[in-house]
This record gives sequence, C-alpha cells and structure tokens, in this order.
Amino acid sequence: MKAGVIAVQGAVPEHLNMLRTTMEKLGIQGQAVPVRSKRELEVVDYLIIPGGESTTISRLLKRFGLSERIVELGNRGLPIMGTCAGCILLAKEGDEEVAKTGTELLHLMDFAVKRNAFGRQRESFEVPIDVKGLKDKFPAVFIRAPAISRTWGKCERLAEYEGRTVMAKQGNILALTFHPELSGDAGIHEMFLQMR
Repeated sequence: MKAGVIAVQGAVPEHLNMLRTTMEKLGIQGQAVPVRSKRELEVVDYLIIPGGESTTISRLLKRFGLSERIVELGNRGLPIMGTCAGCILLAKEGDEEVAKTGTELLHLMDFAVKRNAFGRQRESFEVPIDVKGLKDKFPAVFIRAPAISRTWGKCERLAEYEGRTVMAKQGNILALTFHPELSGDAGIHEMFLQMR
C-alpha cells in the first residue's frame, strides 16, 4: 500500500512522518511517499493535499499537470485528505480571497470555503474538538485556518469549532481546516487510512 502526499509546497514531511507512524500503529505494510509527478500520482492508494499556501499549491498542481488527474482519481473513489490549504482546494466554492488570488479549486466537495477565517499567522492556536467517528477529543492545530462556510449535497460535517465547520467528508474525501499532522495524535490519519 502506498500513501502519497502532494509535495509541491507545504507541510509535506510532517504528513509523511504521521502516515508512517499511523501505518506502524495499524500494522499496515506500506510506504508514505512524496508526489510531484503524474507517474508518482498513478501508484498511490491514498493521497493527502497538505497545508501551505493554497494559491501557490494550486498553481504548482496546474504546472505539474496534476490537477485534472487528482479530480479524476477523486471522482473514481481514491481516498483524498486535504488539510488547511488542501481543504481550500477541495471546495466547490471559494470566497473573495480565492477569486482575487486566482486560486483554481478542484471542485471535489460540496462546500464553500472562507480563507483565513480564524485570523492570521499570529492568531494560530490549538484546541480540543469533537470529531464524529473519534472516541476522544482531537487536538486541532489552527494556523491561518480557513472555515467551511456552507455545505450541501453529499457533504457531511464531521467537526465544528465556534459554530463553524472545520472538518467534512464526502465519499472517500476528507477536508480539514486544521493541521492533524502537527497534533501528535494519529486519530485522523487512522480514520483516513481505514477509508478503503
């Protein structure tokens, strides 16, 4: 089994480390690998789009010819998890910041997103939240975090903070506005790797 992390920009090593830890914990024989090319994308069984800068990641996905193939694979059932910037890219609708920066969304999930909904970098914080499907509260790390402002269709809300949706699921795709790879808790990565 191979779990890939889009490695064009953002929190790539942290996700790779958390995937390796999670596989070991679950007794899964597999690899966590960076993905920068179509060839690398074709061989993964799971895919994470990490946090970082959503406009930059969007442009690099396009430049490396990955955007369309990610959409095709997502629509075919490949488990995908987008965190923070990755969450923004999974949305069907963006806010004025998304429009202003020319960020191209992947349109894989039925939700609208608001960038920097919880403030700028200096307002980053960690808070325990309830996540549907997890027994214990999850220590969510928010860094310049977006919020899911509206859901519809088949998109299911899994977690909220201060009345705003911060985690959602649609089919085999998870969107999180926070950084689970920085939490020291493998709960969400476990949930992700058990989605097949």
